Amino acid sequence: MSDASTLERPDAAPATATPVLLGLLAEVTHRCPLQCPYCSNPVALEAPARELSVADWGRVFREAAALGALQLHLSGGEPLARRDIVDIVREARAADLYINLITAAVTLTPERADALVEAGVDHVQVSLQDATATGCGDITNMKGAFAKKIAACNLVTERGLPLTLNAVVHRRNLDNVDKMVDLAVELGAHRLEIANTQYYGWALANRAALMPRPEQVEHANAVVEAARERLRGVLAIDYVLPDYYARFPKPCMGGWGQQFLAVAPSGDVLPCHAAASIPDMVFDNVRKMSLAEIWRASPAFERFRGTDWMREPCQSCTRRDEDFGGCRCQAMMVTGDAANTDPVCVLSPHRAALDAALQAALGAEDTPFRWRRYARD
Repeated sequence: MSDASTLERPDAAPATATPVLLGLLAEVTHRCPLQCPYCSNPVALEAPARELSVADWGRVFREAAALGALQLHLSGGEPLARRDIVDIVREARAADLYINLITAAVTLTPERADALVEAGVDHVQVSLQDATATGCGDITNMKGAFAKKIAACNLVTERGLPLTLNAVVHRRNLDNVDKMVDLAVELGAHRLEIANTQYYGWALANRAALMPRPEQVEHANAVVEAARERLRGVLAIDYVLPDYYARFPKPCMGGWGQQFLAVAPSGDVLPCHAAASIPDMVFDNVRKMSLAEIWRASPAFERFRGTDWMREPCQSCTRRDEDFGGCRCQAMMVTGDAANTDPVCVLSPHRAALDAALQAALGAEDTPFRWRRYARD
C-alpha cells in the first residue's frame, strides 16, 4: 500500500472527540495497464465515466486539509491513466498537501515527469513486482514492464524527488527479496516497502497461487533484518509480515476511522481502501456531502470506530487500544462477518478458519494466476 500506513498516531484524544484526519488516499481512477493478481482494488472496478472531475478533487483536497490532513497519496488503479493528472496535482498543491504519487510508472515519460514536478509532486512511490524482468512480466502480465519501471525510477531521481519502491511479495517473488533490496540501493531509492500480500479484493481470488511457504517467510525475515542493519542510514526498509503467519493482528490504518480515509474514483468515502469488500457497507459520497460531514458522522466510519463495537475476546483484551481489533476486511473474508475478531489473532475463536485457509492454499502450489481480463501471450 502506501505511506499512509506508516503515519504516526497523534496524542490520544478524549473518547468522545472526533479523531483528527492525517492522511488521504485519493484513488483517482481504477484504470491500470497492469493485471497484478494481488490487486487490492475491488473486484468490480469503477467505470471511467463515474470518476470525479478535477474540480471535484480540488474541493476534496481543500476539505481534507481543513480537517487536518497533511499527506495526500494519489493512487488508483494507475493515476497516470488520467490525462488530467497534472491538473489534479495542481489542485493538491493549492491545498498545501504533501503529495505522494503512487504509480506503476510504466507510462511515465520525461515530459510528464517534468510537468508533475512543476505541478508540485513531493514524492514518488513506484510499484516493484519483482527484481527481474521475467518475474515482473509474469506478475504484471505485461511485456517490457520491468525496463519501463527502471527508466521511470531514473526519471524520478534525476529530478531530485525522493523515491520509494513498493514491493508486494508472495510465493512467486519472495525468494528475490535480497535482489529487491540491491535494486533499491542501485536506483537510489530512499525507502523500500516490502509488504506481504493482503488477501482481499482480487488477491483473495488468487490466494492459492500467492500464499508463501513457511520456509520462504522465515528466510525473507532474516534477509530483511540483515539488510536493515547493513544499510542503516542508506535505505529505510519497511517490512510488513504476512498476516496468515502472525500471532496478533496489525491495526487497520491506525484504527478504523481514526486518522485515515480513502476516496474512491466515484467519490465514495471509505475508512479503509479495501472496505468495499464488506458487502453490507454503504458509503457516503463527496458529490452529496462534505468530507467533514462524512468523516465526523458517516455510519460507515462510525461502525467500527473506537472500541464499543467490539465483541469478546476483543472487548476485554488489553491489546484493544493497540490493534483496534485488527482488520475488518480480513474478518469478513475469512469468517463471513466483519465484526468478528480478526482471525489472525491467536486469541480469536476463528483462528482455526484462517489456519485451514492457509493449509488449503499451501496445498495448491501449482494453481495458476487468475487475471482480471485475459492472459497475454
